[in-house]
Amino acid sequence: MDSKLIEITGLKKYYTVGTQTVKALRGVSVTIHKGEYVAIMGPSGSGKSTLMNLIGALDTPTAGKYILNGTDVSHMDDESLAAVRNKEIGFVFQTFNLLPRNTALENVELPLIYAGMPKPERIQRAKDVLISVGLETRMTHKPNELSGGQRQRVAVARALVNNPSIILADEPTGNLDSRTSLDIMRLFDEIHKEGNTVIIVTHEEDIALHAHRIIRLMDGLVESDVINEHVTVV
Repeated sequence: MDSKLIEITGLKKYYTVGTQTVKALRGVSVTIHKGEYVAIMGPSGSGKSTLMNLIGALDTPTAGKYILNGTDVSHMDDESLAAVRNKEIGFVFQTFNLLPRNTALENVELPLIYAGMPKPERIQRAKDVLISVGLETRMTHKPNELSGGQRQRVAVARALVNNPSIILADEPTGNLDSRTSLDIMRLFDEIHKEGNTVIIVTHEEDIALHAHRIIRLMDGLVESDVINEHVTVV
């Protein structure tokens, strides 16, 4: 059985800004296998956010190929990309992206509504995932009634609820204090140990050190791609 989950070959992404062409990615090739824990790093302007958007099927490349779980998603239309995102990818964002008027349970249910799961099943599944991230007593709370760390746990639960192929986290601790950041990284460590593929995009070295592999971008190219022999255990 082929364990390749992500196959990226010669990926390029160019943007036109006024009369200028910005080459955000200039030919990136990366393979990520099922069950890996990868950090993507790089300074501002390195192309890491662009690469994350392409891996997350939020955008399509100018050139090159992206095969996700055996499907070529390089040139899909928006509707097809949306279907891929809902099935294959669980997103965790720096800003949590929770609906303010909905409870934690309702926020976590959302992907299952889009997937067409019957109400009794989706409520049970959402409850189970919230329990797994330590929020069994916070299910009926709205985001403004939760701490930053609890909000991010809701976001992680929402990312997990569909059993996606990839958990894709963009600066997941960017809005959290150092102690809460450690709690969230412990949660990602547990999620990985349970067999999930985790990809974290970060500019923070201490966060990247939780990953088992670190890919560094510079000027739209892969600068280095190394196994992390100093995995942070917390």
